[in-house]
Amino acid sequence: MPEVGVQFISLHSCLPPINLPLMESAQSLTNKKVLVTGGAGFIGSNLCENLLHHNNQVTCFDNFSTGREQNIRHLTSHPNFRLIRGDIRNFDNCRTAVMGAQVVMHQAALGSVPRSVKDPATTNEVNINGFVNMLEVSRDAGVERFIYASSSSVYGDSEALPKEEHHRGNPLSPYAVTKITNELYAQVFSLVYGMKTIGLRYFNVFGPKQDPYGPYAAVIPLFIRRLMEHKSPLINGDGSFSRDFTFIENVIRINHLAAVSDRPDASNQVFNAATGHRYDLITLFRHLREYLGAYDPAISSVEPVFGPQRKGDIPHSHASIDKAQKLLGYQPLVSFEEGLRKTVDWFWNNPE
Repeated sequence: MPEVGVQFISLHSCLPPINLPLMESAQSLTNKKVLVTGGAGFIGSNLCENLLHHNNQVTCFDNFSTGREQNIRHLTSHPNFRLIRGDIRNFDNCRTAVMGAQVVMHQAALGSVPRSVKDPATTNEVNINGFVNMLEVSRDAGVERFIYASSSSVYGDSEALPKEEHHRGNPLSPYAVTKITNELYAQVFSLVYGMKTIGLRYFNVFGPKQDPYGPYAAVIPLFIRRLMEHKSPLINGDGSFSRDFTFIENVIRINHLAAVSDRPDASNQVFNAATGHRYDLITLFRHLREYLGAYDPAISSVEPVFGPQRKGDIPHSHASIDKAQKLLGYQPLVSFEEGLRKTVDWFWNNPE
């Protein structure tokens, strides 16, 4: 890959803030210098915004390969926000971005199981090489805590439900391999260098700012876009596959809790970031059709179409959140249904 120089850039204000609810100060990270890698992406941009609400100084580090400038335009006028354009595959970029940071929230990655099946080499470069770069520069910079995004894909072919952190299956995609490798590297950096790391296994996160376009769009924004266009969403398989769909506010909450926990037994661990419930794709479709139909009655008559099952997909994803409840004090803020309503409202009011 060509060398990528770090660019400090500013953008004009555009989209309004999401205004996610504030948490109690004892459960939130405040008055820290925080680096968010992948900060212009869906999860990263929501994190940046919420961290600013809690009086943190936030550096957003992104190469905009999957992140979008419109996600963070409204943040650039904030005095405590800094945007750096750079690539986690470039060690010097990473070293520049981490300067002064006390906490790193590493969200940068190439997501999507299908994308990793199509191009495993690039997924490896970004998700593993870039991850190790960020661990190294964070170690050298004396970062207090390194929190990183793992994935429910690490459970692979395990049929056990709900998924518990201590029991993994065999990976079913190159993407899953990269996330397992991330967890192993974080464990080794904790043992060898004394770093404090916490991994969060995200379960099908959804909410405002999620990209509904492109060949690797996640199912919820893709379904919403198709329904708003009065077109039939494609369901891979027969619709019986189920997921622990997790609204973005719940993910932000567990990131805060991971950042402030003072329990020694919570450090150098991985936790499920989920709700502890699962819903099949048919149920998801019907909820979205109902909520969007309240805006446009014509949507109520749209039916889905069914296609072949995707390679690398696991049939069911259902997390146990017992460990996160016990060690982090985590409880989901927003239910599946409430999260869907909030997401539909945002997409309807922010058409692209």
